Amino acid sequence: MTLTKPRSGTTGAHRGARRPGAGPAAAVIVLVTLGALIPLLGPAPALHGTGEDEAPGTGGIALLRTVLFAALAVPVGELFIARLARSLPGAPSALPRRWSAAANWVGLAAALGLASVVATGNLVPAGPADIDVGGLYDTRDGKLALLEVNGFLAAALCATSARPGTQVWPLAAVIVAEALRAHPTTEYSPLLGSGLTLVHLTCASLWVGGLVYALRTVKLWKRDAAGAALLGRYARWAALLLAALTATGVGSSLRRMPPETVLEQLTDTAYGRVLLAKVILMAGVAALALWARIRLARAADPLSASSPARAEVYALALVVAVSGLLTALPVPIRW
Repeated sequence: MTLTKPRSGTTGAHRGARRPGAGPAAAVIVLVTLGALIPLLGPAPALHGTGEDEAPGTGGIALLRTVLFAALAVPVGELFIARLARSLPGAPSALPRRWSAAANWVGLAAALGLASVVATGNLVPAGPADIDVGGLYDTRDGKLALLEVNGFLAAALCATSARPGTQVWPLAAVIVAEALRAHPTTEYSPLLGSGLTLVHLTCASLWVGGLVYALRTVKLWKRDAAGAALLGRYARWAALLLAALTATGVGSSLRRMPPETVLEQLTDTAYGRVLLAKVILMAGVAALALWARIRLARAADPLSASSPARAEVYALALVVAVSGLLTALPVPIRW
């Protein structure tokens, strides 16, 4: 990839000028935030008028799942981008300080919180006496919750070891456990649903965590041509990840909302309303990703693509929050 470095001689006016693209990026963020406003206020607005009851602790569970998803994305994305960076010829050897260890410990705390809810019969414990730790071994949900706890613990230890790349295996176990948890055996074709969730969660972690670490790497490398090359490689992968996310997301939604009921359930159920907000957010994310890719290919300074990419990170953070809420809401009835 051949790049032309920008001229070093810049006037004071140019140095003080507003960064190009900052205004449109802020406008996109405001628009997509409006699309997610209702679900981000919590489960109550999404449930209003649907006739569905809010389960105890829905808000807390949604928050814990949001933290868990974010904590999972950070180390997965770092492993992904580190591998891409090593494959670039002539790229600087220095990489940003990894946040994997801290993210895994945060994920462990979230997994412990969710396990305590499972240990009390899917109710928020009023105190330590309400938590039946031994009972976790007696149920499928309990065993999966323990697998997530142990997975994050092992990943945290691997991240601080001499071979941090080994954390990929416990992180994979967490993703598998989360995919199985999302689809109980009483559900219609649970293995198909778990497979879709497995691909969806893996691609989402690679996209979100990968973009964050890619931008941190580009910032560290400053004006080195390898920075734009890294963004280019990530962009090609992101296009594939977006396609996989869209396909698995549509497939999962149609399993829970048959085609003839989709329009009605999108407005009349809490799950549908939050799903609609997620779709709006993802449309904004896709627009930002396309904008960044166009800049990367056509702009005089390819690194100007970092501006819409940073806005994309903020929008993806909202997507993660909405996804956390989505997992805590009642699943629509298959009419």
